[in-house]
Amino acid sequence: QVQLVESGGGLVQAGGSLRLSCAASGRTFSGYDMGWFRQAPGKEREFVACIRWTGDFSYYADSVKGRFTISRDSAKNTVSLQMNSLKLEDTAVYYCAAVPNSYSGYDRRDRRAYDYWGQGTQVTVSS
Repeated sequence: QVQLVESGGGLVQAGGSLRLSCAASGRTFSGYDMGWFRQAPGKEREFVACIRWTGDFSYYADSVKGRFTISRDSAKNTVSLQMNSLKLEDTAVYYCAAVPNSYSGYDRRDRRAYDYWGQGTQVTVSS
């Protein structure tokens, strides 16, 4: 079992930055691939970014590529999402998720791949 707790959300003006963190506890964090997803009101939860358990590969949704950066610190059991140049359309609840690296089912960009989810943190971008 892995417990995930997100933090760092808040209200920011368009063009600003936020850094989200996800703290993991429970089983060995280093063996898990991690992802960030978001859900805006009235919309489905969508993929934002993911990072391999080794930290050497990451992937981004086209909508955030070049603006967001995912990283992980296995020593601290955390995964972060640095969000720059925020846009109004980035407003959503952001969730981190974890899946054992050995899982070979759904692609890591698919929310169905993930076994564990945090409770989410609200990000609101204002004009």
